[in-house]
Amino acid sequence: MCAIVGIYGAKNAAKIAYYSLFAMQHRGQESTGISTANGDKIHLIKKRGLVTDVFDESSFELLKGDCAIGHNRYSTAGADSVLDAQPVFAKYKLGEISVAHNGNLVNKYEVRNRLIDNGAIFQTGMDTENIVHLIAKSQKDALVDRIKDMLGKIEGAYCLVIQSRSKMFVIRDRFGIRPLSLGKLKDGGWIVASETCAFDLVGAEFIRDIRPGEMLTFEEEGEPFSEQIFESDYHPCAFEYIYFSRPDSIIDGKNVYKTRVAMGKMLAKEAPADVDLVLPVPDSGVAAAKGYAEELGVPFEMGIVRNHYVGRTFIEPTQEIRNLKVKLKLSPIKHLIEGKRIAIIDDSLVRGTTSKQIVKMLLEAGAKEIHMRIAAPEIKYPCRYGIDTPTQAELISSRYSVEEIAKKIGATTLGFLSVDGLVESLGTERSYSLVSFDGKYFAGGSAQSPGCSDI
Repeated sequence: MCAIVGIYGAKNAAKIAYYSLFAMQHRGQESTGISTANGDKIHLIKKRGLVTDVFDESSFELLKGDCAIGHNRYSTAGADSVLDAQPVFAKYKLGEISVAHNGNLVNKYEVRNRLIDNGAIFQTGMDTENIVHLIAKSQKDALVDRIKDMLGKIEGAYCLVIQSRSKMFVIRDRFGIRPLSLGKLKDGGWIVASETCAFDLVGAEFIRDIRPGEMLTFEEEGEPFSEQIFESDYHPCAFEYIYFSRPDSIIDGKNVYKTRVAMGKMLAKEAPADVDLVLPVPDSGVAAAKGYAEELGVPFEMGIVRNHYVGRTFIEPTQEIRNLKVKLKLSPIKHLIEGKRIAIIDDSLVRGTTSKQIVKMLLEAGAKEIHMRIAAPEIKYPCRYGIDTPTQAELISSRYSVEEIAKKIGATTLGFLSVDGLVESLGTERSYSLVSFDGKYFAGGSAQSPGCSDI
């Protein structure tokens, strides 16, 4: 996941970046940071915590300049420290540079070991630091050429915002695995962000998606300069529609909410259930549950209340914390549930932790039957492009049949959306990254390759 934002040519660049990161807080809650450039110097503030915890009015006294880049972090590896927060800042031969990255480099270890052999010293476990070292060690004269040199040495999924003291560079990998969009600010200037929900909050006009393999250079006034660095091999990640993105975002031309409703309708066709009531697991299961209920003609109710002051359980780094947060996060409305045959709709099933807790909670609330339905296919393979599923041993669907999983989580029945059903819901006009479901790795890496590093 992770969120990145870049603002160029705006008077209040840091504040616009702040509000953009606030809109994309769902993509990462471990740490946040903003760096600004004023033509002479780069200033940086980054800390562990949420956007509203890290920045206050005094922050913007330091963060001056009409160019700002920002980052919300969700990691899958690396220490839980401020050193692993982004953007990553460095001084090097050409001056100062700051980098924010959303993605996962599948050749991280190979690149890092080569850099260490050549004398590089690392402070973090992030693959973002590889990018900074590669730029600094390049022998090219201009920064733009150093960036191109770096891009030729990395593989995998990445969206990058790179800031110098006077320019900003934006790059999306040739597969377009992670989303990245370009917008125009009302009062002048440009914005790029991981999701268009950021544009809605700051009042920016959506212009277009950054093309897979494209680099945009922002400098002085006028339109950003576009270069197609790599030929496109478009495979956007299906999980952006299933889980990651906010429902009001437009990802590569598709509204996330409508896509999730379509997944729910398809799930009802493929795995119907004879029930009295359809409930979503809030919040990411709501749209799919609405589609499921509409297709079956069964009442839809918000029968589980979510405490919004507890973070997302899937992105918590340890099992112990995930177990506790499920209990803190979700509470059933007993009078809606008691004596009813319930279809409970969730967006995905990874380890089974949340599902087991939810089934237990509904049974304790008096549900007669619980039919768990998942608006995504079975997750059987680890993803190397930025999803926290580093080993197959953690994936319950890789080890057990659907019937066995239903028994383990305590559900009356269990059903998943098929891969074909997912593709039909997303639309067949393009190929998607479906590696978690089919194990087909197209951008390097394999089910046996090292775990993801930083998302």
